[in-house]
Amino acid sequence: MIGSPFIQREHNSVRLTMAKVMAALIPGTLAHAWFFGPGIFVSLLVCFAFALLFEGLALLMRGCCFKDFIGDGSVLVTAWLFALSVPPLAPWWLYAVGILFAVVVAKHLYGGLGQNPFNPAMVGYAVLIVSFPNYMTQWPGPSYLVMHLPSLAEAFDLVFAGQGAISADAYTMASPLDTVKTLMRAGVAKVDILANPVFGRFSGSGLEWVAGMYLVGGVLLIANRVITWHVPVAFLAAVAASAAVLHAIDPGNNMGPLFHLLTASVMLGAFFIATDPVSGCATPRGKLIFGALAGFLAIIIRSYGGYPDGVAFSILLMNVAAPFIDAYTQPRVYGHAKGGKVGR
Repeated sequence: MIGSPFIQREHNSVRLTMAKVMAALIPGTLAHAWFFGPGIFVSLLVCFAFALLFEGLALLMRGCCFKDFIGDGSVLVTAWLFALSVPPLAPWWLYAVGILFAVVVAKHLYGGLGQNPFNPAMVGYAVLIVSFPNYMTQWPGPSYLVMHLPSLAEAFDLVFAGQGAISADAYTMASPLDTVKTLMRAGVAKVDILANPVFGRFSGSGLEWVAGMYLVGGVLLIANRVITWHVPVAFLAAVAASAAVLHAIDPGNNMGPLFHLLTASVMLGAFFIATDPVSGCATPRGKLIFGALAGFLAIIIRSYGGYPDGVAFSILLMNVAAPFIDAYTQPRVYGHAKGGKVGR
């Protein structure tokens, strides 16, 4: 029997919130499947299975109430965000390693739900991109550019057996961000890079639509008051402003704001990852600062770092700073004047 009605309502609130987040992720996931094949569904199922397995084992080892916490949906959101951040159709063990670090290390070693200082999905992603960079660059190309996109059955074979009717070379290619970074470092002119068919009108072909669907899902989250506007607006504004400044300084070696805004990772990060209420900031001013600095760092890492994308690392860096930002942006207590004097 639960000792307090408040605790029961809190569990229901978490479950409902997680359900709304997962519903908001559906448009972007469907767009991904439309342009890049149904393999994303296999990846999602594998990540869900490992997430539930590791969540259950961690709860049992900690002696927590398995029934109350396994069904709150939070671990499924973590698995969903992780699956959307890593290449589909990777070997099953790659997902297992990432989810292990996301659920057990980043979440439960710090005390479980509500105690993690870092976004769990981004911790899992960071571990994989640092440890297995070759696997993390094998992204599927859009359907009209590759010879063949795997069916669900072929995707299952590729994930679990590493073989199927097609080889990885038939459906994978470098991501638009990786293409830009690699070719610019090789001295290829930007106009020639953008002539590559992997690019669409503004950004990566197909990814522009995926980014648009993440935007739709994010707006729905704001409309339903699951998140506030502060972090996404500050994040996207900082991305646009930082990219615009770098493009104005050196247009030959820097992409414009629309290219960066319409990459799927920016929209996913702005609305679904940087808005994590546990690892982010809680105060309104703190959220604006958090979002703006995360967006700025994302462009700096993309432009000057060693990895093609910087969204995950920028958010993890800001997770470290979130408690300090909150400490210095606390609103004035009602009834108290500045300096701590009680108002009359």
